Amino acid sequence: MKNIKKILFFTLIILFSSHSFAGENFYNKAKEKFDQKEFEHSKFLFQRNIVFNPKDAKSYLYLAKIFKSEENEKEHIKNIRTTLLLEPDNEEAMYMLINYEIKKSNYSEVKELKESFLTICKSLCDKKGEIEESLKDIEVE
Repeated sequence: MKNIKKILFFTLIILFSSHSFAGENFYNKAKEKFDQKEFEHSKFLFQRNIVFNPKDAKSYLYLAKIFKSEENEKEHIKNIRTTLLLEPDNEEAMYMLINYEIKKSNYSEVKELKESFLTICKSLCDKKGEIEESLKDIEVE
């Protein structure tokens, strides 16, 4: 009986570790397909990765990019917001959301997002000028 418990215990460990590895494998394959512009296959793999890693902000970010290229606004924004929910300091997702709100001429939202963006930006800080310029083009309601 003791041996059976040990075997079951080690089997469970192997199963859980293989699921974790599979999830990482899906992300890497999905990113590779994304870079090759195979968006449909990439989307499927990112979605599978989320099944194994539901808090993987990177997968949601890439899904947002794919949905934007497909002009699926609802899914694009949903995935940006999920990215920011999981990783509030994701400057790329924040910048994408700012651009979306600029397109919608939502002045107050852009202004608020810009302030948050400036506190988190590291590599995209040079985009501040673009955001400022876009704000000039939006009429204040």
